[in-house]
Amino acid sequence: MTHFRSERLPGAGRALAAVMGLVAALGLGAVEADAAPTAPVTADRFTDRPHGFASLAGGTTGGAGGKVVTVTDQASLAQYAAAPEPYVIRVQGTITAQPFGASIEVAPDKTIVGVGTSGELVQGEFHLSPGTHNVIIRNLTIRDSAIEGNWDCKDTDFDGIQMDTVHHVWVDHNRFSNICDGQLDVRKNSEYVTVSYNRFENNNKTFGLGWTTDVRTQITIDHNLFANTKQRNPSVDNAAYAHLYNNHLTAQADPGDPVWTYGNWSRGRTRMVIENSYYENVQHPYQADGTAELVQRGSILKGTTGRHDEWGAAFDPRAFYDYRLDPASAVPALVKRFAGPQKQIGTGLHGPADHH
Repeated sequence: MTHFRSERLPGAGRALAAVMGLVAALGLGAVEADAAPTAPVTADRFTDRPHGFASLAGGTTGGAGGKVVTVTDQASLAQYAAAPEPYVIRVQGTITAQPFGASIEVAPDKTIVGVGTSGELVQGEFHLSPGTHNVIIRNLTIRDSAIEGNWDCKDTDFDGIQMDTVHHVWVDHNRFSNICDGQLDVRKNSEYVTVSYNRFENNNKTFGLGWTTDVRTQITIDHNLFANTKQRNPSVDNAAYAHLYNNHLTAQADPGDPVWTYGNWSRGRTRMVIENSYYENVQHPYQADGTAELVQRGSILKGTTGRHDEWGAAFDPRAFYDYRLDPASAVPALVKRFAGPQKQIGTGLHGPADHH
């Protein structure tokens, strides 16, 4: 089981953490916060080992054991991503997909990782077809497939990452911005997925799960930033288990700017657990259908309006894996520092076929 380091909070921070723990233990739900949070930022947030649901049932290793290659153009990225054998694919610099909205097909047993903060896929998407498994996508910026004036993108399907009925996928430390349709779509009966330390920014339809009548998906969503993202943050449809913790959802404070429609949505027969997250200027921060279940504990609400639904027992995440929560007060600073591409990731990987 994967463990997360807890942070040592000096002085008032320890006291606040104790209060938050008591609130959670007593089942008192979210706390309204007026003071700006402080955060310890000393833990190692860059481990190459996935956690949460992606770590279960054999785990997710991506292209470990395969050749390490560095790509700087679309043709090489597409070649190695679709190859039948394992690869660790380092993306160095900006790759602009042609034609606009082009899809990079990702086969099983792949790690695709940006080199430091340089790796970008512009106006393209990564696609994982049914049956794909054991994939890691890390440390990349995926941006600018939006079509000016086409806010809803109903006549296109340009996602940042799209996966259909896959299993064992880890999406970690990426930045998504200005995507025409979904920034990340985990569709149909996808299982054993973890989405951690990503930045979802400036979008309409952000992060959707489901489009299925089956109830099979297991997903962990932690330490992500959702900033000025209008809807699907995420929207979770018919997931067996959705564990959301230590996420920061924030919108512009201008009440005349309708940038936010809703935050977390437990839909269909989803069982969702939300823990120690931070909601700031968000309309409908968390809501649940009558057929779904949603348990929330320990989160902080600041300037929120609308629905705050909590009903049902959902599930106990600790029955599946171990984890340690950061205090909700620490989440904005932690996510600001550690979410998105990091200079420490992807730079120490080399292999015999390095540079293409």
